[in-house]
Amino acid sequence: MKYYKLVVPCHMGLEAVLKREITDLGYDVTQVSDGRVSFAGDADAVCRANICLRTAERVLIKIGSFTATSYEELFQGTKDLPLEEFIPADGKLWVTKASSVKSALFSPSDIQRVMKKAMVERMKAAYHKEIIPETGLEFPIRVFLYKDEVTVALDSTGMSLHKRGYRKLESKAPIAENLAAALIMLTPWKADRILIDPFCGSGTIPIEAAMIAAGVAPGMHRDFNAKAWTHLIDPGNWTDVIEECEDNIDLNVETDIQGYDIDPDMIAIARINAEKAGVGDLIHFQARDVADLSHRKKYGFIITNPPYGERIGEKEDLYSLYRTLGRRYKALDDWSMYMITSFEDAQKALGKNADKNRKIYNGMIKTYFYQYLGAKPPRRRDTAGERHE
Repeated sequence: MKYYKLVVPCHMGLEAVLKREITDLGYDVTQVSDGRVSFAGDADAVCRANICLRTAERVLIKIGSFTATSYEELFQGTKDLPLEEFIPADGKLWVTKASSVKSALFSPSDIQRVMKKAMVERMKAAYHKEIIPETGLEFPIRVFLYKDEVTVALDSTGMSLHKRGYRKLESKAPIAENLAAALIMLTPWKADRILIDPFCGSGTIPIEAAMIAAGVAPGMHRDFNAKAWTHLIDPGNWTDVIEECEDNIDLNVETDIQGYDIDPDMIAIARINAEKAGVGDLIHFQARDVADLSHRKKYGFIITNPPYGERIGEKEDLYSLYRTLGRRYKALDDWSMYMITSFEDAQKALGKNADKNRKIYNGMIKTYFYQYLGAKPPRRRDTAGERHE
């Protein structure tokens, strides 16, 4: 059985969440760095990671790594990589993305050009051909340079994993699905607890919460590059993982997940997206102003991605919006609130400093995940006398 070194990128600041996910799948994490978590696994692991990881960006199969401070070293290091172990003689290969941090080589286009030439030379030598036709399957390659260490990997995913396939319609500034899932997983929320997103937009946070509650794997209904790579991964591996995931789904789970937005059109879009995700019956969507946020029960959760500049033009309006959210949160009984925003006056407008905050990069925007911790519900006993939270 062949084992691969797998590199899984994520949003910077969420490495610990992704590490926990990988561990929960049964794999041993070998390295954690800024925006990436690595582990080893077989062909089944490639399938399982792509289909099941909620917080990942993509799953990369590492080909090799080396040090390069000049383009000649980059060329020779690339030429020494065992590409033929992964790519057939007619495979179409290219460097789809190159990134460089704190390295002597920093031009993505030059890195891509030099590496492509070296890859062709390696393939010609390995397969004893004068010309590599590149008429077969596609093998996009991603390259990371960090402190002159070059890491080269096959992109087994293709379109980013945050694209689950259910969000056909979206708001003007939607939160990525994998980021939404990570925010939920950073909280102690469970399926039997109340969850409200008062700025739900196209419904991403409630939908991701419902998928978590029902055990719906995020990648069940989408495609991946590696599905075509039958010389590396047997089609049966994909089928087995999908069947296993289907067995874990429970759409009868009892939930109290609610999504509000002031725009009725957004609520209509959120309902369509939830149905597409297969969790429409688990979420209550309603057109409602944040000023009307209320709930009669205790110990609920607000998890939200409010506007922070992109959707509201005037800073005064933004401050007023957060101030209203702060008032409505204060009126709730022993609730917790978790909010991601880049709005610098968020805590001041809310009228209270967060108990905790966490820096997370939402794309290129530095945001903070503010955490207001409410009281824990009293422990309860079931019919067998066991105590539960």
